[in-house]
Amino acid sequence: MTLHGSAVALDGEGILLLAPPGSGKSDLVLRLLEGGWRLVADDQVALRRSGDALLAAPPPALAGMLELRGLGLVSGLAWAEAPLHLVARLQPEEAIPRLPSPETWEADGVRLPLVALDGRAASAPARLRAALDVARGRLGMVAGALAA
Repeated sequence: MTLHGSAVALDGEGILLLAPPGSGKSDLVLRLLEGGWRLVADDQVALRRSGDALLAAPPPALAGMLELRGLGLVSGLAWAEAPLHLVARLQPEEAIPRLPSPETWEADGVRLPLVALDGRAASAPARLRAALDVARGRLGMVAGALAA
């Protein structure tokens, strides 16, 4: 299954970024790469199930590429397939509740926690790291999108 989105990984733990074209996915990916994350895929993400996991990778024609709006399509970036642990839907801050209820996203029978995030916010990379830490059990959450 291939879908429109981007994916990144930190220490082998992947996050799928979903949003319409022009909403800042590639810009957020660029900022995450500067912070030590690894590119999985930009613009198109190929998903496949492996056991209980959903693996993300780029379609072969787009492997190692990142679109930098206003500059062009950069190639030759390091990339890696990664199991997904979280899905982030990018949307404007005003559309995101202060304390959202938990949501999930599902593909090929694999259900993943879903968070809403303003990808253009300066804090977006730190919020994604925190959300991944909560989703993986390294941090707790008392109330909100990932509360148990």
